[in-house]
Order: sequence, then C-alpha cells, then structure tokens
Amino acid sequence: MLTVTGAFDDGATYTVQITGRADRPVIGSHRAAALVELHQGETIALSPIGPIKVVAGDDNRSVLTILREYTNVIEESGAVPRMARVPEV
Repeated sequence: MLTVTGAFDDGATYTVQITGRADRPVIGSHRAAALVELHQGETIALSPIGPIKVVAGDDNRSVLTILREYTNVIEESGAVPRMARVPEV
C-alpha cells in the first residue's frame, strides 16, 4: 500500500493510503477521498508525455496522479507506482 502526505491549496494537510480498491480508493482523509471520487471517469495524463488513462479507484497510478495534480504532495512512501521518465535534452 502506498502512503501519501500532502496539502491542499488552503493549507490543510492530509495523509492517505491508496488502497487499490474501486469502492474505496483512498483512506485517511474524507477530503482527499472526495477529490478522487470527483475525478473518477475523467482522463488524465500520468506524466507530461502520457500515457492518458481514465481515473479509476482501482488504478493506483491514476489515483496518485490526481493527488499530485490537485494537491501539493509532500511525501510518498510504500510501493510507489513506476512513472514514465522524461529524458533530459
């Protein structure tokens, strides 16, 4: 399980665990859970160059990407999903 600590734009902090379960993608913060639920079914780029995926509660990478996109993620620990690397030019 992946643990993520972050902060919302208003300064409120959260710590959640990404569960990989479609019925409850994150636990530990009602606000973070609502954020993920709000964006389920939308498409999101997992990195600046893709791939594009539909946000699903059972897809750890898309849930983590939502948290990274809409909050300030401070720390990630546990089994962090691999992300595509962008080569430096």
